[in-house]
Parts: sequence; C-alpha cells; structure tokens
Amino acid sequence: MIPLVRLLSHLPLSVLHAVGRVLGWIPFLWSRRYRSRLRGNLAQAGYGGPRMTRAVVREIGCGAMELAFVWMRPLDEVLQKVVRVHGEEDLEEARRSGSGIIFLTPHLGCFELAGLYVGARFPLTVLYRPPRLRWLEPLMQHGRLKGSVKTGSTDLSGVRKLVRALKRGEAIGLLPDHVPAEGGGEWADFFGRPAFTSTLAARLVEAVGARVLMTFCERLPGSSGYVMHFRRIDLGVDGATPARQINREVELLIAQRPEQYLWSYNRYKVPAGVPGPS
Repeated sequence: MIPLVRLLSHLPLSVLHAVGRVLGWIPFLWSRRYRSRLRGNLAQAGYGGPRMTRAVVREIGCGAMELAFVWMRPLDEVLQKVVRVHGEEDLEEARRSGSGIIFLTPHLGCFELAGLYVGARFPLTVLYRPPRLRWLEPLMQHGRLKGSVKTGSTDLSGVRKLVRALKRGEAIGLLPDHVPAEGGGEWADFFGRPAFTSTLAARLVEAVGARVLMTFCERLPGSSGYVMHFRRIDLGVDGATPARQINREVELLIAQRPEQYLWSYNRYKVPAGVPGPS
C-alpha cells in the first residue's frame, strides 16, 4: 500500500483534491448507514440541507486524497503549504511559558497536517489507536512520525507517556471529539445531543498543569494551501464542565468551516460497557 500512496503523492495537490471530490461520493452512495449518519449529524448540528451535504461529501473526499501528499511528500514541502497562521500569539505565549502544551485538534480540515505542523515546532506526543485494517498501520505510522512527533497507545502506558511529556514541558496532541472507551469520558452535550466525551485533557491539566490550545488546519479553496488556527482556552473557568466546555469549543471551530468537519464519524455512539445518557 505504501508504494501506491507514494505514487499518488507525485500528483499535484490540486489533482488529488479534484479526484477526491469525485471519490467522496462512493461511500455516500454505497452505504445507507454512512449516508444516514452523515445527514443525521448535519441535521443535529443545524447544518442540514442538500447544498451542505454535497459540500461535505466533496470535502471528505479531498481529506482522504490529500493524505498521499501530506504523508508522503518531504516534510518541508508539506509545511510550505501552510500559508497563514491565526492565533500565533497564543502559540508563542504557550511556547514561552515553558509549561507543557495540550493541542486539541478535532476531525476538522486537514487534521493530519495540523499534527505535522506542531511536531515541526515542538516535541509532540499524540495518542494513537491502531486502525482496524492492519495494512493501514504501516502507512499511518510512516506518514505521522515526522519531525519530532511520537505516538503513544490509547491505554494506560500511553497516558503515562503523555504525562511524562507534559512534565518535560513538551506538547501532546489529542482528538477532543473522539469517543473514548469506558472510564475515559462523560456525557456532555454536543450540538444539543449528549455525546460521550473524553475527560483526559481536563485530568491532565489538573494533574500536571498545561496550556490548552484548540487547533484547526483549514483547507483553502482551489488547493491554494492551508491556514493554521490556534486559540488558547482555560478549562474549568466558565461554570461548565470541562467536557461540555471542550465540546462547545469544537462547535465554535466547526462553525468556521462546517463543510470540512467529518460528519460521517459516529460521534454519538454508546461505547461498550457505558450506560447511555440519562
């Protein structure tokens, strides 16, 4: 698989995106469950409608195809595609603080590039869950382990690795909108519906102390590059639970480019062993 993806990576990013806008329709038209979930999640968030659905399908395809470029091209060449940075003052303030940094990057835009961008500037450890398709793992590891990026497994040993990184004043990366396993989260509203939400970031802040930055890599029209967004948040200071606060911050990021969110993700699933929301 790696040779095939490497071959695709020689195509211009604009061609990869053009192909992706077509291929994105395959799972949508093929799978009734996929189609229903995508439409249902959009409607739940108030973004429903044929026009938005079409845009989301195209962007999901773009996100899949651009991985050939992001994972296989030389890191310097990939990072040159970041043409602007918003919130650089928050990023630099966190760097100067000397404390650990938690980057919360949802399934929005080119989130794989977000990790590489941060990992080129900070020692970065990200939690990693092996894919169900085993043949994907070597490809994902090859694409992600660049710069100073390291991975930790989604178990106790991985969490310990995150704690050690933060204590050293390094950075870690978490997906704030993934569905954690039993014991790793709590129910909190996400677009008005309870979603099982990770509490790991809040527990790490309480245990170690760290700056928290919401992070989003926006895909620009016309394959003209990407914009990195950073914004500092302070967990537990506005009266909401940290889980609800993080969900609200993710909602605000999505509002900037709702068509670039991975609405096909099963965000409202009930993990095995977890009682449903009351």
